[in-house]
Amino acid sequence: MALWTETVPHKAARRAVRVDRAWIAAFSARVLPGVLFCVLLAAGWQVMSVQWDSPLVPDLAAIGAELKSIVVSGEGWLQIGTTLGRIVVGMTLGFLAALAIGLASARNRFARSFFEPALLLGLTVPGLVWALLCVIWFGLSLKTSVVAIALGIAPSLAVSITQGFEAVDPQLIEASHVYRLNFRDRLRYLWLPAILPFLMGGLRLGFSLAWKVVVLVEVFGLSTGVGYVLNTAFISQNVAAVLAWTIAFTVVVGAIEYGLFQTLERRLTRWKRKASV
Repeated sequence: MALWTETVPHKAARRAVRVDRAWIAAFSARVLPGVLFCVLLAAGWQVMSVQWDSPLVPDLAAIGAELKSIVVSGEGWLQIGTTLGRIVVGMTLGFLAALAIGLASARNRFARSFFEPALLLGLTVPGLVWALLCVIWFGLSLKTSVVAIALGIAPSLAVSITQGFEAVDPQLIEASHVYRLNFRDRLRYLWLPAILPFLMGGLRLGFSLAWKVVVLVEVFGLSTGVGYVLNTAFISQNVAAVLAWTIAFTVVVGAIEYGLFQTLERRLTRWKRKASV
């Protein structure tokens, strides 16, 4: 009994040490390189600012003061929240359209040939064109940003979904027919696991495209959002404010990317076997 009471704490301590070492190793591999890049980028900018000594290249102190003002005043949360709301609505519409097109293109050769010119056109046209056209068509309304985002992200999402469906092993499809799996089981155990990596990659790419498109729409035709305040700072030649707003929104986008998309992708693809290169 005495031996048991002495060894259990030692085992728990060793287990805690292993957990701490694993956490430190994961932190060093995933977080430190990004932090190092940001530190070097900031240092390089500061050196350039000191050498140029120009209001067009503000130093880190001026940018930090603008960033603090954005956060403390509450305007940052309001404008960034407005932009993110437009992105969510536009991405939902674009995702539904891309899912329908991708599924039809993967299952029907005629549908694929029918939608191929539209997808090529959508992948070729810059987001700036969609922003300008939607401002002309719909004016100053929520519809402007929503339609522009949907048009900007739907083609890339549709291509990713189509590739995901085509990546399914034909033998698995034949096995699902042999065992007479119903549509619900095929969707759950065959199609969704197959398209999930492509879908998550498409969503992450679509999100990055969506915020670029919506900022353009806000610059040209809206009176709220990050694009609007960026345009206001540009008109007043306040470079520090432009950089501060860019940093603030980039931090939010990065938090969504690392905190939501990558976490969701890891949880949904835990079953996959990953090979080290």
